[in-house]
Formats: sequence, structure tokens, C-alpha cells
Amino acid sequence: MLKLYDTTLRDGTQAEDIAFSVEDKVRIARRLDDIGVHYIEGGWPGSNPRDIEFFYAMSGAALRHARLASFGSTRRHGVAAPDDANVKALLASGTPVVTIFGKCWKLHVERALRVSLAENLDMISETVAYLKKRVAEVFFDAEHFFDGYKDDPAYALKAVKAALDAGADYIVLCDTNGGTMPFEVSRIMADVAGLLKTKNIGIHAHNDSECGVANSLMAVEAGATMVQGTINGFGERCGNANLCSIIPALQLKMGIACLTPARLTKLRDLSRFVYELANMPHFKHQPYVGDSAFAHKGGIHVSAVVRSPQTYEHIKPELVGNRQRVLVSDLSGRSNLIYKAAEYGVDLESKSDLVQEVLHRLKALEHQGFQYEGAEASFELLMQKALHKRERYFKLIGFTVIDEKTSDDDAPRSEATIKIEVGGEVEHTAAIGNGPVNALDAALRKALYRFYPALSSVKLIDFKVRVVAGAQGTSSKVRVLVESGDGKDKWGTVGVSDNVIEASWQALVDSLEYKLFKDKKKALKAKAGTKKA
Repeated sequence: MLKLYDTTLRDGTQAEDIAFSVEDKVRIARRLDDIGVHYIEGGWPGSNPRDIEFFYAMSGAALRHARLASFGSTRRHGVAAPDDANVKALLASGTPVVTIFGKCWKLHVERALRVSLAENLDMISETVAYLKKRVAEVFFDAEHFFDGYKDDPAYALKAVKAALDAGADYIVLCDTNGGTMPFEVSRIMADVAGLLKTKNIGIHAHNDSECGVANSLMAVEAGATMVQGTINGFGERCGNANLCSIIPALQLKMGIACLTPARLTKLRDLSRFVYELANMPHFKHQPYVGDSAFAHKGGIHVSAVVRSPQTYEHIKPELVGNRQRVLVSDLSGRSNLIYKAAEYGVDLESKSDLVQEVLHRLKALEHQGFQYEGAEASFELLMQKALHKRERYFKLIGFTVIDEKTSDDDAPRSEATIKIEVGGEVEHTAAIGNGPVNALDAALRKALYRFYPALSSVKLIDFKVRVVAGAQGTSSKVRVLVESGDGKDKWGTVGVSDNVIEASWQALVDSLEYKLFKDKKKALKAKAGTKKA
């Protein structure tokens, strides 16, 4: 089976406007593992504290399918591998896989590293050999390989052979500048595959010439057995090869198995999940997984596709978790709702009026700007509300938030007061916070702790605000995405309003109510299990 190597958490974070928190990276890693990716490159532990913290957070995580990889460079010039700080950091990360990159283009050796060609080969071989004795797998990313091969094939091959002879488990040929054409990749990959005494050759393509996906596919056709890339093509400059296009192309077009069919259906959800945590709008025209990938509008196309979808659809959209959309009169949605509800243990009869009611409600909420990717808890509570099973744990009587700034030099001061009712009892309290949302969150929790002590374990892990697409300037609607956890589980909630405080309130309330709902559901399940026993 062809191996998939995801570098969203390392190469993807080098994209402009993308900065994942440690918790974001942990959540994405778990989703990548769930879909069946073989390798997850978590970061460069020798370059920044955040990646070190990520590897520490993942040290006790049990991945079901993937192996975690750390990334770094060969030893530095004049420093032995055991003494090199970067090499030490790679080993300290504790990952079963280490990927290192080395120079394969004479231009970089002479001008960037400013070492001799022979010394560069020693740096590669010594680093690989040292790491191979200490970790299960060592991969060598042959940086700028295609440019180097076009410049001097003999030296580029010496570089990868140095890594291979030193024990590298995979040789990955990198089009680091993204300027190589598909026909060049095909020829060079075939040459190298014929010359190296291994079938463990990979491709790592960038998208600077809009050929990242094509180059990856051509490399596989020519002998590559590993493909590296990122979700949604995130990456430096113009991005990396997009796994959301590569995976279905390999599986459905080329007949090369890399995921099970069931996991392939999760691809769209994964794409949107990563967009949401990156705090970026979903690219609706993205192939395979975008909203418009199987959308049809008016005239002959709609008439034909209703009769036979394959007239204007190159694959069945459901294979990648997408759906057909008819923009004039949307004929789909019911089956998606049933499927999504089932994921949360909510049984909706497909022919019931309730399904249509919920579908209308979902469409209305989406029109307002709600998105439930990354906000799984809010979606489950929405399903409970539709079934008239959602329990409201408190009633809001009112809250006030004051944000005060007394001079240009002074920091703002935020205070929130809140009054709620629980079971006929009224609680009125106040709290100070670092900002209005923090103050409101603190006041709400303070008011509820007396009635629900379990909420003391809930921590707000992340908070994101994004303006919903529109042209109303500062009066535009905003979407707030909150991630919470209680030390055992983590969950996401969402709120939308033209007032950021109100949107935050919606997400915060869902977060706390979901904790109480979750605990009650677990208790009932445990009780039912005890009765059966």
C-alpha cells in the first residue's frame, strides 16, 4: 500500500496567516490518525518551543493508525552528530520516526551552507547513521533534489545514496522551489527509481507552478511509494501538494489503495475541520471537498445531472464525503443530516417530519453564518433540541459587561455581572477578566459552580473569532469558535451574531451545557450497563 505522509503541522504552518496553537495541532493530529494517514510530521522540535510542547503533549497519546515524525536538519558543519543541538532535540521529541533534510543541489551546498561538496555528504551520512541507531525509522528529505538533478545529476544522486547507504528507510525527493514540471518529475523519478537499490522512494512537491498535485501523481506513476503533502495544500509561498486532491486521485483515478473507502468518506470533514482551526474561510471551489465541487446551477446541467449524476460529475461525491448540490432548488441534504446525527448517537427517522424540520433549521443557521465543523458539541446539542430532549440547566435573567479604559497608557479593564436562575434559585455575581469575553466567562462559571461543581474542571482551551463573509465593515456578523476541555475530553462550540459578546455567549453556554449533558449521558450509559450485568 502506498504511504501517506502528512506535513500540515510542520510545512503547513509555514504558510502566511496560519498559526496553529498546540491544542489545534493535537486535534488535527488525532483527525489525521482517524482518517488513516500513515505518518504525521508534527514539527521541528529544534526550531521553536511550540513544537517541543506539541511533542510533549503527544508523548502519551495512543495513535491507532499513524506514526508520529519529528523533522530537522542534518548536523551542522564542524559539529559531530551526537553534539548537534538539532539532532539532540529530534531524539528528545521521542517520536518513532525522524525525518531530516539535506542539500542535494550544489548551488545550496556552496552558497547557503558554504561547505565543501564532500563535507555535505558526510553531514548527511553521519546524521542518518547516528539517528538510525536510536529510532525505528529515519527518512531523508532530499531538499531541492529536482533542481539539483537538473544541474548535476551525479552529485544529486551521491547525496541520496549517502543517506541510503547510512540506513535511511525512505528517500524522499523534494521539489522544494515548486518549479519542476510534471514531465520532468516523471523522467527524473523514473531515472532515480531505476538507479537506487530501494523501492522506498517518496515525493515532496510544492505548488509554486500550480503543479504540486500533478507532480505527486506523476511521481507515483514513475515509482514513488510515499507521497508527502498537506491538508488543503497549506504551505509556504504557494503551498504544498494538496492531499485532499492527491488521495482521491490515487484511490479513485489510479486504483492505488492508500485509505479504506470508509475513511475516504471523511476527507471533506477533515478538510473543513483544518480550515476552521486555521481560522480561514473554506475554499468553496476546492476540488473534491469544496462546497462547489459538485454544485450545479440552472439550465441543461441541472436537467441532466438530476437524471444521471455522472453526466457532469467525475466521481460520486459521497466517496469523499461531499454531496451534490442543485443551487436553484437544493434537492439534497436529508441523507447528510441522518448520517451526521447518527455520528452523535441521535436517531432520526429518515422519513419523519422531524428530519425536514431540522434540515430547515440547519439551513437557516448556516445562512446566518453558523458552521459546525470544529463545533461538534454545538451540533449534538442542536440535535437534542430538535428531538425536544435538550435540557436547559439554567435560565439567564441578564448580564452586563463593562469595558473601561481611562487613558491611552492604561490597559482596558473588563468587568461582567450576571444574574441566572437554577431550579427557582437566583444567583447574582460579578467577575473581572482580561477582556469582556474572559470576564463574562468567569462570571458565568462563578454563578454556576454552586449548582454544578463538575463545571470547575472545564477549561477554555482556545477562542477564535472570524468575520462572516459580508460587506458591512464593523457591523458584520462574527463567528466565535470555542474549544473546551475537562482533562478527559475536548469539545468545540460555536456562536454567531453581529455582536461579538453575544456570539461568545452562545459558544460559552453551549460549552458548559455540553459538559453537563455529556456527564449525564455517560452516567446513564453506565447505569444501563450495570443493569444488564
